[in-house]
Parts: sequence; structure tokens; C-alpha cells
Amino acid sequence: MTSAAPTAPGPDPDQAVLLEPAVVRPTRTARLLATVVRHRADLLAALLFALLAGWLTHGLWPAPGQRVLALNPADQTLYEWFLAVDSRAVLGDFSLLTDRLNAPDGVNLMANTTVIALGVLLAPVTVAFGAPVSFALLAAGNLAGTAVAWYLLLTRTLRTRRLAAGLGAALCGFGPGMVSQSNAHLHMTAQWLVPVIVWLVVRLLRAADPAGRPDGPDRRRLVTSAVGLAAAVTVQVFIGEEVLFLTAVTLLVMTVAYGLADRALLRRALPAFAGGLLTAAGLALLVLAYPLWHQFAGPQGVADGMFSPDYFSADLTGWSTLSPLSVLGSDAAARLTTGPAEFNTFLGWPLLLVTAACAVWLGRRPLVIACATGALVMAVLSLGPEVVVSGERTALPAPYALLAGLPVVDGALPMRFGLAVLPLAGTVLALAVHRALGERGSARRLVPLAVGAALLSVFPAPLPTTDRPPLPEFITAGHWRQCVRPGGVLVPVPTATPKDPWPMRWGTAADAAFGMPEGFFIGPYGKNGSAVMGTYKQPTSALLADVAKRGVPPAIGDEQRRQAARDIGFWGASCVALTDDAPHAETLRRTLEQLFGPGTRVADAWTWRF
Repeated sequence: MTSAAPTAPGPDPDQAVLLEPAVVRPTRTARLLATVVRHRADLLAALLFALLAGWLTHGLWPAPGQRVLALNPADQTLYEWFLAVDSRAVLGDFSLLTDRLNAPDGVNLMANTTVIALGVLLAPVTVAFGAPVSFALLAAGNLAGTAVAWYLLLTRTLRTRRLAAGLGAALCGFGPGMVSQSNAHLHMTAQWLVPVIVWLVVRLLRAADPAGRPDGPDRRRLVTSAVGLAAAVTVQVFIGEEVLFLTAVTLLVMTVAYGLADRALLRRALPAFAGGLLTAAGLALLVLAYPLWHQFAGPQGVADGMFSPDYFSADLTGWSTLSPLSVLGSDAAARLTTGPAEFNTFLGWPLLLVTAACAVWLGRRPLVIACATGALVMAVLSLGPEVVVSGERTALPAPYALLAGLPVVDGALPMRFGLAVLPLAGTVLALAVHRALGERGSARRLVPLAVGAALLSVFPAPLPTTDRPPLPEFITAGHWRQCVRPGGVLVPVPTATPKDPWPMRWGTAADAAFGMPEGFFIGPYGKNGSAVMGTYKQPTSALLADVAKRGVPPAIGDEQRRQAARDIGFWGASCVALTDDAPHAETLRRTLEQLFGPGTRVADAWTWRF
């Protein structure tokens, strides 16, 4: 019997790790630096967009509470109040029907452009630093965020070169319409979810196309795309429904045009693609059913639009005119639109011609055809029911007349259809520069230079700002608490109106801790419950408004006193307050004393408690 050959002893398990090759694991800092290096071009683009947005809105800084947009201070007052009301969600004090304005009826937040999702997102900032700070952050952040989102879509989904994507995204985020809407229309400039929605639709289409897959459409990707699309649409509803509507119309037109340009893809992918869209719509409606019911049929809800499409339609001449808010623009062009927040179509001849030339040069690619068709349709719809040229009505009907009066459509302003042209033109320009950079010869230099020059022609100027009127100490120092309990109703004299919403700043500065009567909002106070701006004034507030306007003491008798008592009871008011900065303050004080008796002085205000 032979013994087994001796074997070498195995390594001690406790020492085995010492025998393995050393593995150098990068530290967290090293991994972060590697990520920064890998994405340095993308980060540079984001930084440039952020700097441009900051420069355009720098007039609001460094003290947003002391500065205001000079061209649209009324709407800024409204949106800051919205942000203050939205921020109360973090305090557990939030409802889609708020009682902090229009006492006792309240205001339907879904029927107004209350940017609920943005307000909740920035609620910590609003509570800590005030609504003006949140407003200033959103004014800049919406521009930069929209540009970054389109840049990522162009580089990741369309695979364009970064320079090409940067130029196209700059137009998407900082085009004339976007800068114009930045004059307080936060619901229109918050478009950074639109590229996400477009990406999810493209992802859904690619998953629905069975080409190259023997087992048919990618079911898993179809489902995840539909769920993601439903989520994005739901969030966008609580940011700005008008942007979502414009996006849906544009994508519908582009889908039809793309399908007609690539009929083979249409035949292959349509069943699964349509199914995915219906799934997304169904999932979104499950979440949005109650909010949408509340908007159209709930308390203080409105089912119609209040803006005349004949008035809010684009002038045909505006398309070839440079925006007054661009460096090369002229103030004289302002006569071609309804106000400084609506230069939606002012692209100018250089940008229009270069974009059209790029579309022709790119040829009959389905995506280019879809973009060109979408831009043309949305531009035509922006003209409203009747074509207007240089301020003169031509009596020539425009295609929008076929849509006027339809549900949902009448809630959108025709001239804002022109905003959809920006990303479509930006995409065409990005595709053209991408192709030119990959070629040899004159096109490699000529196309980027032409696109750059066209974009420079619409380069924006900083938004004009001015000093904000100071708030009374009665509000800023919290003395209002001596007059009205939190949640109660305080009546400022005079009350806020759509034309003069400044008293709403009291509620904003107090984080919407108290309610107020009347105000600036959309409500069902028109004929047969139709939508109008604001509400009718009670007799006492109408009397006080007339004193504030004319400074003429009114005749006060027993009937006026009884009516004042009835109005105080109707509002459920705890306090009436008159501050020293009110117009004709002394005449107002004497009038209030005749109505309610002697007032109590609190800081820089006279108060009457009930």
C-alpha cells in the first residue's frame, strides 16, 4: 500500500485576501471628477445657459423683494401670490379651492394658472425667503431648464453634435417668445418637461416598431414608456395646461406628417403605438379625473375660456419683425401685439429665411418634413380667426376659425400657438449644423455661420425691471396678527382688483396666512357663470374704491352703515385695515370712521376689528 503524495498546504482562509491581486478602487471624489470630465461639454452647455438666464433676469437680483418686472408688475403680483398659496402645502394647509382670496367664495386653483407643481417644489424657498425669491428663481430657471432639456434631447435622442444641439437648444430656451413670456408668465416658460414628453413619445414609437425584432414590439418598453408619459403629462397639468395643449397639438400634427412621409413605419408601428398612447392617456386620467372635474365643474370652476381669439391673435407682420425685447429690436414693433409678454411670433426675416433654407437643404427626411409641417400649421393657427396685417384686419378668414369655440381650444390664446415654432425651428437648425459639421467643403463653414448669425439677430436683452413699492410695516412686522387671526379674513382698503392687484402683496408677504375679499383671479362671475377676471364689488368696497380714485368724501348715512355691516358679514371679515401708503389715505380714514366708528392705530395702519 502506497501512501498518497503529500500536497502543499492550502492558504489560510484568513490570509487569502492577501494573496489576491490588489484592486485599487476609485474614491468617491475620483469618480465624481471622472464623471465631470466625461460630461464636461454638457456641463459647459448647462453653465452657459444658466449664465445667460441669470443675465437676462439680473434686474431682479440681488434683492428680489425690492425689484419687480417693469413691463408686467400686475401679473408678477399674481404669480407671487400663487406661489405663497402653493407653499402652504408643506404646512398641510392646501386645497384646490383656496379661501385666501375672494372671500367667502374662494378661488378654484385649477381654473387659474397657479403653477401648483412649481409652487410646491419651491415651497421651502418661499417659506424661508419669500415668494419674490421663488419667482426670481423660476423666471431664470425656466429659461435655462428648458434649454438644457432640449439640449439633452437633441444630443441623446437625435444624436446631434454638441455644438449643433447647443445652438438649437438656445433658440428653444431663449427664443423671442420665451423671453417675452418671462414677463411674469411662469406657466408658459416652464417648458422643461416638454422635451421629456417628446422623448417618451419617441421611445414609445421605437418600442412599437417591430422592425429587426422577430418577436414583435418591445412590450416592456411600451409599458414603461406609457407609464412615464402618463406621469410627465400629469405633472405638466399642474405646471401649465396651455403648454401641454400646445405640445399635444404639435405632436399630433408631426405624427401625421411623419407617418405620411414614412408609410412603412406607419404600417408597422401604428397598432402598438396607438395602444401605448391610449394606455398613457388612461393612466393619466385616473390621476387627473378629480382635478379636471374640479377645474371645469367644481366650486368656482369655469368651463370656458375668457380671452377673445380675435383680440389675442398674431399679426402676420409680426413673424418677420424682430422682438422689442431683443438687442436689435425696436420698441415700435410693440404695436403688433397685445402686450410685452406676447412677442411670441417675432422671429424676424434672418431667422425665418435661414431656417427655411436649412429645411430645404436637409431634404425629404421624415423628421424634417414633420418639423416643417408642424411649424407651418402652428404658425398659421397663431393668426387666429381672421388675418391681421400691420394692425389692420383683412376680413380674410384663417384656419383657426374652424377650431374657435371648441372645448379646451378656446382656453388657449391663438398667438401662443407661435411658441411651438421655436423648438421645431431649433430642431431643424440643429440637424443642419450637425450635417454640415460632418461634411467637407463650404457647407462645413457656411451653415454654422449662417445659423449663428440668424440666432444673433434675435439675441435677447435683459428684462426691464424697476423698484418695487415697499410694503407697510403693518404687514412686514407681523402686526396684522393683532387685527386678524391666521385663517381669518382681512379687508385691505382699497381691495385688490384685476387692474390693481397690489393689495394681494399683503397676503403674499404673510405667506397667505389670511384671506381677503375680491382680487385678481379667474372666476365664474360672467353671464350664465362664464369665466371673467375678478368678481363684482360689494357696495362698500365700490364706495371705498371711488374715494381712493377721486379723493372725494362720500355722503355717509344710516343706509351706508347698514350696508357696510352687511358686507363685513358677507366677507366674514375680522378686520379692515387702511395703511398710510393708500391713495387719499386721510379721506379714506374719515370715511371708514363714519362707517365703522373710531379706528385703532397699529404701526403704520388704521384698523377696525369685528
